[in-house]
Amino acid sequence: MDLQRIVDDLALRLERPLLLEDGRQRVVAYSEQDGLMDDVRRHSILRRHTTPDVRAFLRAAGIHEATEPLRTPGAPELGLLPRVCVPVRHDGLPLGFLWFIDAAPAMTEPEIAAAAEATPTLALTLFHESLASELASRRELEAVTGLLLREPDADRTLIEAGAFPHGVPVTVAVARPVRGGADETLRLTLERGLLALRRRLARHHPLHLVRYDHAVLLTAGTRAFSEEMHAALGTPVLVGIGSPRSSLSLAAESYEEALHAAEVVAKVPEFGRSAEWDGLGVYRMLSGVPHGNLHPGLARLLDEAQHRPLLETLEIYLDLAGNAQAVSRRLRLHRTSLYYRLRRVEELAETDLRDGEERLSLHLSLKLARLSGRYRPSPSGDTSFPAV
Repeated sequence: MDLQRIVDDLALRLERPLLLEDGRQRVVAYSEQDGLMDDVRRHSILRRHTTPDVRAFLRAAGIHEATEPLRTPGAPELGLLPRVCVPVRHDGLPLGFLWFIDAAPAMTEPEIAAAAEATPTLALTLFHESLASELASRRELEAVTGLLLREPDADRTLIEAGAFPHGVPVTVAVARPVRGGADETLRLTLERGLLALRRRLARHHPLHLVRYDHAVLLTAGTRAFSEEMHAALGTPVLVGIGSPRSSLSLAAESYEEALHAAEVVAKVPEFGRSAEWDGLGVYRMLSGVPHGNLHPGLARLLDEAQHRPLLETLEIYLDLAGNAQAVSRRLRLHRTSLYYRLRRVEELAETDLRDGEERLSLHLSLKLARLSGRYRPSPSGDTSFPAV
């Protein structure tokens, strides 16, 4: 028997409206409200939960410790009329609360006893539903984890459970908190944010996972939801997005790309708060290269902070394919000063910028040094350079 039918039958027998909450005081079911209604009842039905101050008031009245029905006083300042609370327990485990407004007229003792008699059925149904919900959540968590670890049949588990449609592309996004650490408060913040986002994106069949230092969102289709993640997660994050894959079984590939993209966003500020794998340019290739493989001469310059202006000049020179006029304009630097800096780079790095392979090695080494955090250019837009 489902909860709504039990609630409706009990309300009909008692000729009195009622409301059922779970153990966290979230509304689970309610009957037709054809009697006296206060602001708290109205708010509970509209929002599916009571406000924190009302929960605190009722907790102080002893509802969480109660094993028998009890009357709770009214609180006009909270918009709360007197109530009868019938605790719903299963083998001593508190599972919920059955609520009646105790006014116009007040409940009789036989009515309260009749309500209490219905609680075993309510408790058993609540218990089964909570077990099913917990089991479904655990199975989904295990399946999504297995999917990202490339375990066989993880995709089939999710598809057969109806959690993801068959034959639809999947896109994976990763969100890394801006502030470091992996404390439990941060994990809970990410979890709550993703659950709220999943409700809003329900038609995209979202799945999620919170790992020790990042959150993962899988959605059906080829669209990414980076801005929605920024808005929902409740803490500043950097988002990386993998390329869509043709089926759920290939989600791990999109996930690995999203991880790399999030790492690049953290190390290369020019990308802003989000980046897609397909838009990473050269960083897409370099994300899997060991960061220690640098041009030996450039490595020496990286070790000295005083050489940063030279490195920035070199990077812009290489980014602009050696166009001296464009580099001078970008840096607001006289052409003579530019050539002086480039000669200094050649001397200190023991290189020759006329050699195409040397230029390529230097260029890739600068990008790798960015990814490792060993090289951090001036903030975007800052073109001022100390004298060299």
